[in-house]
Amino acid sequence: MQMRYGADTDQPSNVPWRAILCAAACLAALPAHASLFKGEALDKVASVLALVVIVVVPIVLIVLFWMVHVLPEKIAHKRHHPQRDAIQVLCLLSLFFGGMLWPLAWLWAYSKPVLHKLAYGTDKHDDYHAEHAAAADGSADLRAEVADLRGSVESMLEKGGTADELAAIRDRLAALEPRLPAQAETR
Repeated sequence: MQMRYGADTDQPSNVPWRAILCAAACLAALPAHASLFKGEALDKVASVLALVVIVVVPIVLIVLFWMVHVLPEKIAHKRHHPQRDAIQVLCLLSLFFGGMLWPLAWLWAYSKPVLHKLAYGTDKHDDYHAEHAAAADGSADLRAEVADLRGSVESMLEKGGTADELAAIRDRLAALEPRLPAQAETR
């Protein structure tokens, strides 16, 4: 079926009007300017833009690439994954293989190490247990606090501190000192 315009159809012929309107629009167009800058300013802007594209953009892209590829390692560290060192190696290998190993590192970092727990009895990294053992011990923190309080008492005695301040420090020391030998015995 062919569409016809003109006397054979019920539609009015508007093709000549369209041509006239198109010609009028072309004649009425304003002259176009390619840039806001002219002359030396345009050359300077082009030079600066070229330097940014050549120097800054690759640096930003490399940094972003690096940050994305180190993400599984950070996730494994945060989750105390027992195989975090292997995930770190896989992330570094992924950098050299153009990111092809990155999804595997990402999945590995988020996986629950069930087989590792069956084999070794734990699903946390060895550093996790060392950190918690040191935090549970806490004798170093307690010793530092007692030494700090003793130093405060000595400085107040030299300056002639008030009895209320000295009594508060003495009470804190009395509360801490019974705990100190008990922790020393558990070592």
